[in-house]
Amino acid sequence: MNQDRNKLLSKIAYLYYIENLNQSQIAAKLGIYRTSISRMLTEARNVGIVKIEIENFDTNMFKLENYVKEKYSLESLEIIPNEFDDTPTILSERISQVAAGVLRNLIDDNMKIGFSWGKSLSNLVDLIHSKSVRNVHFYPLAGGPSHIHAKYHVNTLIYEMSRKFHGECTFMNATIVQENKLLADGILQSRYFENLKNSWKDLDIAVVGIGDFSNKGKHQWLDMLTEDDFKELTKVKTVGEICCRFFDSKGKEVYENLQERTIAISLEDLKNIPQSLAVAYGDTKVSSILSVLRANLVNHLITDKNTILKVLEEDGDLTFREILGE
Repeated sequence: MNQDRNKLLSKIAYLYYIENLNQSQIAAKLGIYRTSISRMLTEARNVGIVKIEIENFDTNMFKLENYVKEKYSLESLEIIPNEFDDTPTILSERISQVAAGVLRNLIDDNMKIGFSWGKSLSNLVDLIHSKSVRNVHFYPLAGGPSHIHAKYHVNTLIYEMSRKFHGECTFMNATIVQENKLLADGILQSRYFENLKNSWKDLDIAVVGIGDFSNKGKHQWLDMLTEDDFKELTKVKTVGEICCRFFDSKGKEVYENLQERTIAISLEDLKNIPQSLAVAYGDTKVSSILSVLRANLVNHLITDKNTILKVLEEDGDLTFREILGE
């Protein structure tokens, strides 16, 4: 490049980035067409006259987000960096804070929004800020365990969301797993549940957690599943669940007997909801998150860096090492 061209590009870049003149002002000042100014600013970046650096953050994280988002056909992915002094409580709050922001941006007038239950979603509800929207309605996606802290119950979550967004909510008056198919059929065929089931097919957003099957001693499962259930789920190589809909490594729902006793949205109906957001992280959930991504059960995911790297590793994909410059 000759010195005159180099000087012109440098001057335009100086006026734009240092003097904060807009492109029209630069065009008038130098007697150049405005469209030429835009092209020259691009040229200045391309030839290295202008180098843009973002301080205090590893921009490779954005590259990683884009790579994973495209690989698993997600609409959005938020990867929370892990800090050396993170405690489980601090990390949970950081992830929930970001998830709350993502959900808040999705919510709009006249929407129907479904929620499952659990600690991660409870944290999200606590942290989400209200927004001026009209005619929003919140629905439960599943019944709740009979022994669970009221704060984490689906009815509590949708009530709090309807209060914050000045909307309405419909409660679920059933435990998520029934003792037998006869009891489940009685609920599923009732008039009140028929209305709720129809609403599931008309949802705009679903908000769910992703459960694992590695820790079968979790207290919320104790009163819901029998020993035979655990044996059968283990036999069919269950890796995780959403709304107590257990699935294998391909994200396919397993164990028909349990399916017939479960009061919750089906994975197929969940997959058909336009916007589905999952909050999930941690070593024990790597396999279940990977299964959900493979099956495209959700299209928005909020997780942390350590978790998503292990998900990629389990999927046999080590491209992240190149992306992160390792």
